[in-house]
Order: sequence, then C-alpha cells, then structure tokens
Amino acid sequence: MRPVLGLIITLIVVISGCISQGGENLKLEGKKILMIIASENFRDEEYFNTKEVLEGYGAQIVTASSRAGEIKGMLGGSAIAEKTLDDVNVSDFDAVVFVGGTGAAEYFNNEKALSIARDAYNSGKVVAAICIAPSILANAGILGNKNVTSFPSEKDNIQSKGGIYTGDQVSRDGRIITASGPAAARMFGEEIAKVLGGES
Repeated sequence: MRPVLGLIITLIVVISGCISQGGENLKLEGKKILMIIASENFRDEEYFNTKEVLEGYGAQIVTASSRAGEIKGMLGGSAIAEKTLDDVNVSDFDAVVFVGGTGAAEYFNNEKALSIARDAYNSGKVVAAICIAPSILANAGILGNKNVTSFPSEKDNIQSKGGIYTGDQVSRDGRIITASGPAAARMFGEEIAKVLGGES
C-alpha cells in the first residue's frame, strides 16, 4: 500500500508542478489570434498543435487563408478558414501566426500576406511563423538583425534579408517568434502564449 501511496503523492506533486509552470497565472482570455494557413497543404501539427496550446490558455483563434472554407492539411487534417486574407483587419488581433507546410510558399510573394506581416509588426503585435513560413516574414522585410529559425530550406533566404539564423527549434526576438517545424509546434505555441501573456 505504501508504494501506491508514494506514487499517488509523486503524481500530485508532478501535476501541481505542471500546472504552476504551465501557466497557472498565464491567461489569454480576451486575446485574439489570427492563424494563417495555405489554401492547401498546410502542415497539420503546426496548425492543430499550436492552436490547441493557445486555446488551452483561453485565446480566441480565427483562421484565415487565401480562400475561405474547408482546407486540407498535408497529413489529411481538415481546417475551416473563416476569413480570406482580403477580409483581415490586423487591428482586430493581438497576434498573427503564419503556419508552414509546403503550401505556405504561396504567400512568399503574396502582397496581401506580406502586408499583413508588416502591419502586424509595425503595430506592435506578436508576429509568429513556423517551418517555411518565416520566409514570409523575411520577404516582408521585418527580420533585419532579428534572431530567427525556420525549416533549413529557408536559411539562405532569411540571411539574405538580414535575419540572423539560429537553427534552434524555437527562436524569439522581441515580439517575433519563429520555429523550425512540426516537432516544435507545441513549444512554438507556448512561446507565443508567454509573450502574449506578458512573461519575459
């Protein structure tokens, strides 16, 4: 019986530790986050896992794409884009998150997407991108002298636009947050949550 009791006490300690570290004081109620996905072939984990983390803290998520409606991810997941990029008003949001996946390349030279990134940055919003999507931020001209990471394929483009490539899973420089790919999606979400919640 004693080993079982010990296990229960250990579990309680671990769980309470997770609660206190996982943001007992981190609340994002009232925060509104725009997640931008490709019109096809967004990366499932980068959208769903990041979204789950942020919603877990109480944030409201709005999904946008170059077309509205149901969109399929690279792994077969399904998301609903409630807005098109043309309908986005950056001032409505506290953060803008660009999701990766092969389809995200459609935004590399999409003036509306680049304008959203610039407007969010210039307005002091949190601007985040994962996988290949940091190249959208690079092409928008907002990564000069910023510490940035991404999927390795984007390293040269980021550096050519003045970014300082770290190669880390997640990098944060001020209110710009970038991540390397699907495996970093939850860490990415946590870092966005910390910045929005005012944690240093």
